[in-house]
Amino acid sequence: MSNNGETGSATVLEVNNLKKYYPSVKAVDDISFEVNAGEIVSILGPNGAGKTTTIEIIEGLRTKDEGEISYFGRFKEVNNEVKNRVGVCFQENSFFEDLTVSETIRLYKSLYEKSLDTKELIEIFELEEKVKTRIRHLSGGQKQRLAVALAFVNDPDLVFLDEPTVGLDPHARRNLWEIILKFKSQGKGIVLTTHYMDEAQQLSDKVYIMDHGNIITAGSPQELINSSGLESVIEFPEESSALFEDVIIAGEYAYLHTRDTVSAIRKLLESNVTNFVVRQPTLEDVFLKLTGKKID
Repeated sequence: MSNNGETGSATVLEVNNLKKYYPSVKAVDDISFEVNAGEIVSILGPNGAGKTTTIEIIEGLRTKDEGEISYFGRFKEVNNEVKNRVGVCFQENSFFEDLTVSETIRLYKSLYEKSLDTKELIEIFELEEKVKTRIRHLSGGQKQRLAVALAFVNDPDLVFLDEPTVGLDPHARRNLWEIILKFKSQGKGIVLTTHYMDEAQQLSDKVYIMDHGNIITAGSPQELINSSGLESVIEFPEESSALFEDVIIAGEYAYLHTRDTVSAIRKLLESNVTNFVVRQPTLEDVFLKLTGKKID
């Protein structure tokens, strides 16, 4: 698989001072970041954070108000060459339901100047048994695997994966992780958005967390965890949250970040709370601390 001569350290996407304002909200408020070849970058944020607007501007689906976007160090707009070197998996995909899997792949291949071998792509994404199956008869998980496969059909140098494993069972999710990492190892720059924080933690070289149109922190998953100041995390039912002052409530659970684990556990036990979990902090805990909410 080619990478058009890009080296492993080449910048395939550079975003500088990007802005998109609407009358009532600053959807994207002066953000900058970059993606290198052979790197997975995750952009995370709660609903309304601005990540979808950001990605759609970069993909050429929305116009920016201000800022500069550079593709492959050469292009400032989504022209034909950029389109031929970029792959996209949208969160919601529409297919021609009466086409078969192989017909769909061949259709997408016809749109690009270069493409991967159809048989190879079908094998990579484990769609061999569905080659002659019409799209309307695929399961949700099979359609999702096809959608991700189509993002790589043109052997792109820059790939946008928006919720690539949504609807997949845990085993299928991990299989897809391995496929994504394989493409990364071939020098592709990958931009990932996901609601699965473990996915971002496992796959990302760098994470940008957005909220209210701003990038509020950036770094590798481990760097963000190390710099968060979080020690142990105690997770327990929300109805017992009044036992502590500084807890974060998300759904049916409360999350306490504490250095004094023993005292916190003693207080829970004295209040007859026994169904709690003590663990080391994760990227999701960092996200909770910074945004005050779980990703959904």
